[in-house]
Amino acid sequence: MQARGGRAEPSNSISRMPATDDEIREKYLERAIRELNGLTREVQACELCPRGNLAPVLASGHPQADVFLLKHAPSAAEVHEGVAFYGRSGQALLKSLRRLGIDPLVVYGTLAIKCPVADPVLSASECRAHLLTELAIVGPRIVVVMGEGALAVLNEVEVPLARPVEPRPGEVQTLTPSCEALYVPDIDAALDEEGAKRAFWRAFRALGEWYEELPPY
Repeated sequence: MQARGGRAEPSNSISRMPATDDEIREKYLERAIRELNGLTREVQACELCPRGNLAPVLASGHPQADVFLLKHAPSAAEVHEGVAFYGRSGQALLKSLRRLGIDPLVVYGTLAIKCPVADPVLSASECRAHLLTELAIVGPRIVVVMGEGALAVLNEVEVPLARPVEPRPGEVQTLTPSCEALYVPDIDAALDEEGAKRAFWRAFRALGEWYEELPPY
């Protein structure tokens, strides 16, 4: 107890200096990394999808990215390496992002179906629902939805407060009050035919226009 009339000593909570913006951002980043690591362990331990001895394909990119790339299912190169957007699709996207002036370090890429199953319809609903967790952790400003398969999963998982995204290539749509969506063709299907490449680029370049309009803070 403090003696009557004595001067109170400052408590630790009062004497601590308020956290700076950089410190706050660092704490949020650390939490996002922990949560994504926890999700990775959960995905790796899951046995609901009939993937045999093959490992699930994990996301890559910044844990608090502004741009969230969503593809439907893994390619053979991604299955081999265990990382989303590895191989030709990843190289094509890197070139596209650089051409648009978007730093790849502000991008996070994942798959709607992470397990290498023989047919995407064999994936478990619990597997597809991991997308909800990723969106909640990363908190992106825009989701780039690649192809009808990825779009179907995004609309299926019922993101809180979300509107259905329509398959309108190159049009930025509202997904939630804090996040937009851009539908583009499937990058994997656009690599071997010139017309498909052009169609993908026409839709994808809308991301550059959107990115230029972001406030610098």
